[in-house]
Amino acid sequence: MSYDDVEIEDMEWNEELQAYTYPCPCGDVFQITKDDLKLGEEIARCPSCSLYITVVYNIEDFLDKKSSKPIEPPKLQPITVA
Repeated sequence: MSYDDVEIEDMEWNEELQAYTYPCPCGDVFQITKDDLKLGEEIARCPSCSLYITVVYNIEDFLDKKSSKPIEPPKLQPITVA
């Protein structure tokens, strides 16, 4: 279960991390990148603890203006286990 639901407008853009951030109770920050948002990801995780938040945003705000389709995640290659 998500620690909290947070509007993207309440998060801060961190130029150094190239991610939106929000304070975590552990003292670190929850993080989510623009690329994650373009892919439809809505979970921002804290790198220092197990907490995560649900980011509330409009995906259309993060899509390229030229294309209305979301970016497809890369296809994974199957591997054979012997």
